[in-house]
Amino acid sequence: MAHTILVVDDELNIRRVLERAFAKEGYQVQTAEGGHQALRLLAETPCDLMLTDVVMPDMTGLELLKRARQQHPNLQVVLMTAYGTIPTAVEAMRAGAYDFLTKPLDMERLRKVVRSALREASSAPKPTARKSAKRKQTVFIGESPAIRTVLQTVERVADTRTTVLITGESGTGKELIARMLHERSSRADKPFVALSCAAIPETLLEVELFGAVKGAYTGADADRIGKFEAADGGTLFLDEIGDIPPLIQVKLLRVLQEREIERLGSNTPVPIDVRLVTATNRDLDAAVESGAFRSDLYYRLQVVHIHLPPLRERREDIPLLADYFLNKFAEENGRTLRTISAEAMRLLQNACWKGNVRELENVIESAVVLAPPDAETLLPEHLPPNFQGR
Repeated sequence: MAHTILVVDDELNIRRVLERAFAKEGYQVQTAEGGHQALRLLAETPCDLMLTDVVMPDMTGLELLKRARQQHPNLQVVLMTAYGTIPTAVEAMRAGAYDFLTKPLDMERLRKVVRSALREASSAPKPTARKSAKRKQTVFIGESPAIRTVLQTVERVADTRTTVLITGESGTGKELIARMLHERSSRADKPFVALSCAAIPETLLEVELFGAVKGAYTGADADRIGKFEAADGGTLFLDEIGDIPPLIQVKLLRVLQEREIERLGSNTPVPIDVRLVTATNRDLDAAVESGAFRSDLYYRLQVVHIHLPPLRERREDIPLLADYFLNKFAEENGRTLRTISAEAMRLLQNACWKGNVRELENVIESAVVLAPPDAETLLPEHLPPNFQGR
């Protein structure tokens, strides 16, 4: 059965051009001159994709997008405007738009976006599969206001296809948040693939991400799939995204725009359906300002931005984390430790924690292992030497 496309634009010529173009390709095409008419048509006839202008007399495309998605959550929406700005594009993506294109339209690009959006709509999991897929496994410990805000954001955006940028110092738990986004989504039964982009040479990183065909480079004796293909249908987590070189930035931007990759040594595009989550401990705003990081890629990556504060800024979470790690490592090592003394906890809470939660975890593991096997309370003397006398 042919897909149905709804074209919404107050300009008659644009409606006619798009109607003819997509009808030629076998789609069923309806048109509307404004948002109110579009909503009436959507209520009367099932529709797979809506192409809508942003600036219209009766209703903006953004308002139409929000109202249409409330009533038809599986509807794919692509916005078109002659007044393209980055803030508008970001707002559109946050509201659930599949893509945001500027006029005059590049028809070949528009056709690709339409095909990709309809392919994604056709492969969307059914509601029953979605429920069975939601298995909460990863836990993020913390009750501070900052962490509550982070976890609320995770719950709101987990089951969307929106790209998420997670920032924070090393050791704050960025990969945990990425895993939570995956596990709480309808992609939970598909792969979660993680890759750290730090210190990987450009050519090797290109192969790691996009794969390569046989003979593409010395030693390539067979085709190799990259992380994007490995994560197809699921989530790809790219850590240290601020470290990727300029050439890879260009290729990554193209993947986000076209939703397809090309293996090294091949010109054949491979469609991919991947939810991208990235993380960095670098100041990407400064990197954009200096020209080290592309601004167009940055805005594509940070449609939703989650910032994890350093442990020193949420000290009220230290007792919760310390108790959690104590029980975890005591059980793993067959120890009887169950509590942390008030003085030991005071030392933990006053530490600077340059390595954040990861450092706290290592300190507690060390203390558990070094404490007497029959100890039930972790004391100051069980902590590493650098904690003594604090």
